[in-house]
Amino acid sequence: MVTRHVVVVPYDERWAQDFEDIASEIRDVLGELVLDIQHVGSTAVPGLSAKPIIDIDVIIRDHTAFNAVVSALEAIGYHHEGDLGIAGREAFGYEGKSHLQKHHLYVCPQYSTELKRHIAFRDYLRAHPGAVKEYSRIKEAGAALHPYDINGYIAHKSPFIESIYRNLEL
Repeated sequence: MVTRHVVVVPYDERWAQDFEDIASEIRDVLGELVLDIQHVGSTAVPGLSAKPIIDIDVIIRDHTAFNAVVSALEAIGYHHEGDLGIAGREAFGYEGKSHLQKHHLYVCPQYSTELKRHIAFRDYLRAHPGAVKEYSRIKEAGAALHPYDINGYIAHKSPFIESIYRNLEL
């Protein structure tokens, strides 16, 4: 799912429920195939401005369950898109989900470095209100500077993200 127009909005308390709605649908079909489902990304951080797209990591034990996960998700309208150039997470697009908030769905084995990065970054922001304020400012400025250039937007916010990662033990 490619973002064509970068829109960053103030935090919306409904995002937590949006995540729960999506996660419930996924849990219903995956059952014991999944270890956990995590709300990650900017919409998972209270007070953080974000693109209104829920990022979700579905955590599986290892890749032995992956084919069954793909089949189960396909049955409810998702399709596997590969790792999109990021090892340790498999992306899924979807159709027929107009009843749910727009979202990005990833399936990650529990030992995935990318999963650990997602959770550590989210948890860092949740614990540091000053970083939330600064990151909101950076994201809003990036969207204003690059409203139709997702790569420019990502490049604008990347130095902040990398500075946080340097402070984390992963």
